[in-house]
Amino acid sequence: MQGKMAVVGSAETIMVFKAAGVEAFPVTDEKSARETLRKVAHDFPVVFLSEEFAEPLKDLLKRFDEGAYPVVLPIPTGKEKGYGEAFLKDSMERALGVDILFQK
Repeated sequence: MQGKMAVVGSAETIMVFKAAGVEAFPVTDEKSARETLRKVAHDFPVVFLSEEFAEPLKDLLKRFDEGAYPVVLPIPTGKEKGYGEAFLKDSMERALGVDILFQK
């Protein structure tokens, strides 16, 4: 499992990751994103997830956050509403005790 990364998201979002050698898993809706994320979580320590699917799956992401792996990181797609930024901010504040990224 060491060093393996995956990306879950819409086909157009994951193309650039696939070109960079990241295992890509295209999904079309919340249901397929949830199923795919559950499957890849067993094999990949780092999973990038399109932000458009991250917010609807926040219950699942919270469960993953309780363990060491997988680390699921929302990625911007141009359709986001700020969920990824808020998620990253909260994660950094919990880990470091201070907001070093956004300072808002």
